[in-house]
Amino acid sequence: MIRISKKDYQKIVDHAIAQLPNEACGLIAGKIDGADKQIEKVYLLTNTDGSNEHFSLDPKEQLAAIKDMRSNGYLPLGNWHSHPETPSRPSAEDKRLAYDKNASYLILSLAEKDRPVLNSFHIEGTDATKEELIVEG
Repeated sequence: MIRISKKDYQKIVDHAIAQLPNEACGLIAGKIDGADKQIEKVYLLTNTDGSNEHFSLDPKEQLAAIKDMRSNGYLPLGNWHSHPETPSRPSAEDKRLAYDKNASYLILSLAEKDRPVLNSFHIEGTDATKEELIVEG
């Protein structure tokens, strides 16, 4: 299970909408308790690809986020990105680029702009399993 606050959920949605028509992206960090993950901080990074079909995290921003995680005692939990026009599920490219089997991969669909859908996935190879995601507060 993975938990995110309503405030951090909204932070992702707002950033993703602001980045349209391109995909938005970032990192998530927090704490792990057994099989449960608690997102404590969402990082909004630049999609250096500037594309509505794929993303690359800005390396300098990624390094700064990792340093911030360490200084705050957070663990890297995974990443997030938006799908401006497609459902909230991993694409073939998302699966191919999912190198960390311990990470959670959050995907926000903006296919219906007034009804964003955020899901979290565990990805190993070509297998993607939906994780229970709870938006708190």
